[in-house]
Amino acid sequence: MKGSKIYLFSIVLVAVLGGLLFGYDTAVISGAEKGLQAFFLGAEDFNYTDIIHGITSSSALLGCIIGSALSGFIASRRGRKPTLIFAGVLFLLSALGSYYPEFFFFTYGHPSLELLVAFNFYRIIGGVGVGLASAICPMYIAEVAPSNLRGTLVSWNQFAIIFGQLVVYFVNFMILGEHTNPIIENIGETIYRVHPSSDPWTITTGWRYMFGSEAFVAALFTILVFFVPESPRYLAIKGFDSKALKTLTRINGMEKAKSILADIKATVNVKSERLFSFGILVIFVGVMLSVFQQAVGINAVLYYAPRIFESMGMGDPMVQTVMMGVVNIAFTLVAVFTVERLGRKPLLIWGSFGMAAGAFGVAVSNIIELPAIVPVMSIMVYSASFMFSWGPICWVLIAEIFPNTIRSGAVAIAVAFQWIFNFIVSSTFVPMYNMSFGSMGTGFGHMFVYALYGLICVLAAWFVYKLVPETKGKTLEDMTSFWRKKSSK
Repeated sequence: MKGSKIYLFSIVLVAVLGGLLFGYDTAVISGAEKGLQAFFLGAEDFNYTDIIHGITSSSALLGCIIGSALSGFIASRRGRKPTLIFAGVLFLLSALGSYYPEFFFFTYGHPSLELLVAFNFYRIIGGVGVGLASAICPMYIAEVAPSNLRGTLVSWNQFAIIFGQLVVYFVNFMILGEHTNPIIENIGETIYRVHPSSDPWTITTGWRYMFGSEAFVAALFTILVFFVPESPRYLAIKGFDSKALKTLTRINGMEKAKSILADIKATVNVKSERLFSFGILVIFVGVMLSVFQQAVGINAVLYYAPRIFESMGMGDPMVQTVMMGVVNIAFTLVAVFTVERLGRKPLLIWGSFGMAAGAFGVAVSNIIELPAIVPVMSIMVYSASFMFSWGPICWVLIAEIFPNTIRSGAVAIAVAFQWIFNFIVSSTFVPMYNMSFGSMGTGFGHMFVYALYGLICVLAAWFVYKLVPETKGKTLEDMTSFWRKKSSK
């Protein structure tokens, strides 16, 4: 019996849809955040400050931390497939709840502190789903994919994340239509108000449609996951060899499947091992890959893209945001089609330097008066460099580098750190971006934040060069042997 690539691609496509939901959920805030801010500025029982708005815009990330931290526990005990089904249900509940946070308990359209808490609760639920999907989707793909296709197929998960962000940029743009985002005025140090000429539709309704649009994709994903098989490596670890062999055979053919199953069984004589059984270095490398992927600041750009382009004097910031999404898609494809040829490390290193150049370009533009096209192009270079490097390759490496017997727990820890730093970066971006100093005013904050991200990009390149192993062409079982030898030295 020969293996079927059509079967492989079909089950990977379903897992990749989880990546699309991941991107959709995290980027939907970019189009909705101004309308949401204007809505809660109308509350009479509390002052909706920059800090509160930063936390509200990033609240889903708190759920991401919880979801990713729990992913290893759930996936190792219940399996990869049930975990993905659970994630899909959470996506659906979050989309509906964010669209209508007043459900049962509050008056529709009446902003209050209690309603803000309810809204953030629904966003956190969605974040738990994102956290689960972000850890399990690439893990699942890596565990079903042949070694010669693994990097490419896991990279498609990142493509789906970026495609999901582009889709939601476009959906937000279409929902906004001829309406305009509200005008927010600063009338005091931490006091804002909505300008009377602002479009009321975007304040009362527009942001709701943006959040609610995710429900359709979430429902589709949840249904389709029921039709994919459980990960064969999970089945083998749990002792279900015949089921594992059946799935491996459909993907690889009988002869290859038997060889793969034998390799898997050779690495799982003990069904579970302590997290540090292979030394601390493998955990440190996985965690730091996650930390650097977020500390370079990319999600601050993705979440607040319209606000950033507006501050640069661009006419229609939503158009620029959609254009950035197209650039992101194009450069993610660069990684998809080169990761197996060039390897993981070269893409990460060159991407780090490209991001640094783009970030420093934006920083300099806030010191020296330059045409608006210069910082805009610098943002595009920064974003594009991330998309062919740290965006997809970090997920590939996290799915690959950990030994079979600790993969669930190690991936959970690494991805939890990713979301912790995502939250730190995203929630601090607006206050740092709006910092003022002397005659530079808020230009100081604009300069400082991008100079900081640029320095972190340079440090990330050094880290990859020194500590990250190349995994191109290696099986997951090869990495088990690699780290066991490393820990015994």
